[in-house]
Amino acid sequence: MKSLLTALEEGRLIELPAGSKDQALEYLAVLIEAIPDIGTGEDIVSAVIAREKAASSALGKGVACPHTRTVREGDLLCAVGWSPPGIAWGAPDGADVHLVIMYIIPDSQRNTYLKEISGLAKAMQTTGGIQDTTQARDLNTVRHKLLDWVGIALDAAVPDVKARMIKLETKQAIAADAERAKLALRLVPFSLLKTGERAPVVLAQDKELVETLEKIANLADMISRDADVVVPGYRIMLRSMATFAGNRQLFECLAVKTS
Repeated sequence: MKSLLTALEEGRLIELPAGSKDQALEYLAVLIEAIPDIGTGEDIVSAVIAREKAASSALGKGVACPHTRTVREGDLLCAVGWSPPGIAWGAPDGADVHLVIMYIIPDSQRNTYLKEISGLAKAMQTTGGIQDTTQARDLNTVRHKLLDWVGIALDAAVPDVKARMIKLETKQAIAADAERAKLALRLVPFSLLKTGERAPVVLAQDKELVETLEKIANLADMISRDADVVVPGYRIMLRSMATFAGNRQLFECLAVKTS
């Protein structure tokens, strides 16, 4: 359950806005794409949706674990979404899904993934499922439920992993961050190209985002100074930055729509 613990530790637990299964998959996949060291070149959103269409990932009892494999190296990655009203998922028991735990699985981490899913199933069985999670009032309650599951699965874990759990539980400021819970309205990846003194160019599929950001002449400088920038209607998070010849800079970012 190490990747689930890491996801909770790094803030990859969001409240899913009301919507369809595909929308929930997109929100979580984009959240994983925003991890700084994941690299580029893979369309995780499309891969996860295609895998889900091939076979439902619903485990029953209100939980789904969508996933896809990747050729990239690195650790097993995870993001978690909580839906208070539930999402129709085509589960074998007919129940709506309230907890979506998404995994991106490098080829070298297949066994790690199988162990994590096994630990998750054991924790669900031991604690009686997610009944109290479906009735949760906020993300903090969901976070503590998931930490209970991690604790059960890592009962024999090495001390430093348990220490991370204790540290996470004590970070009340993060757990009480109401802003983060509200930011899951929409996540949009985009690129920002700065060429010398010319106005920066925004590359994105969202027309409204492009028009809004290109009006901010010093946006590239703002992002360079602070990797987390708030502008009218959006919160901008820097994923990576590269410098090229000709005084050109390329910023890979994630926009979270806040209004």
